[in-house]
Amino acid sequence: MSASVRINTENKPLIILGGPTGSGKSDIAIRLALALNGEIISADSVAVYRGLDIGSAKPDEEMMNTVPHHLIDILDPDEYFGVDEFVKLAKTAMEQIWSRGHLPIITGGTGFYIQALLYDIDFDDEEEDDGTRDELYAEALKDDGKEALYERLKRTDPEYAETVHPNNVKRVIRALEYNIHTGRLFSELNKTQREYESPYRFCYYALSTDRDVLYDRIDKRVDKMIDMGLVEEVRGLLDKGYDPSLNSLSSIGYKEIAEYLNGECDLNKACVDIKKNSRHLAKRQLTWLKREKDVKYIDRDPLNKSDEDRIVDMIIKEAAEKGLYV
Repeated sequence: MSASVRINTENKPLIILGGPTGSGKSDIAIRLALALNGEIISADSVAVYRGLDIGSAKPDEEMMNTVPHHLIDILDPDEYFGVDEFVKLAKTAMEQIWSRGHLPIITGGTGFYIQALLYDIDFDDEEEDDGTRDELYAEALKDDGKEALYERLKRTDPEYAETVHPNNVKRVIRALEYNIHTGRLFSELNKTQREYESPYRFCYYALSTDRDVLYDRIDKRVDKMIDMGLVEEVRGLLDKGYDPSLNSLSSIGYKEIAEYLNGECDLNKACVDIKKNSRHLAKRQLTWLKREKDVKYIDRDPLNKSDEDRIVDMIIKEAAEKGLYV
């Protein structure tokens, strides 16, 4: 790491690097960390789980050894992880990083997590649960229950439904429960939260690229995951007794391969579905980011290494202008 950079830790500095899946966030985050005495905090709802390596595009051993990473490989697949847990763990990691005189770099595609952390939003339930949540979860367990709940969310709050995958039962139920209890829409709550002031001094970037190029990168990445052994990885998790209905194994890549292994489809269809669902995820991630007030979009050509140099240099310069380091 650079010895010439001094982080202004009293300002609680942060760099956030978001963007859709396949946009190349990891490589740029590594270069920023090396240049700015940084440590990376993963804002990924799947990389937290041990054993979910290939399908989550988790940083490889070389990357992990090059720069310290946090919130990766900290839970077993059957342990619960949500926005509240992310915020608490990320705050702890940030305090530790600042105590070392280093700069936290938050990177990942889960914009909901980043929003909650950046604006210090507390999602802990303040109301006593009246059983609504249990009823909604019971409905989700029925045949086609997840699909029915998602269709209900689309009718109730179509704007929020655009940002949520139908398999993300936690977020679907959270939004429905909020509407039942308050009569208000979760999308409106999110708009209110975006007006919060952040307690941190930060630079927030989102990588963007031509959609056809992005989709081609996603397709090739899925093919690479299969070649690397994604099928064997999922088989190993199922052999250990992990239920495919777990939130961790309901994520893209794992759900489709589990269906293949359970005889519900052939491998070709599973791969086609992973690519399709990954493209839909990228679209939802971009939709979320476009609604964030403090995001600066960076158009990039992921096939051009010199373009990556331009982006890294620009972020380093702007971080200095904002007083994140001297």
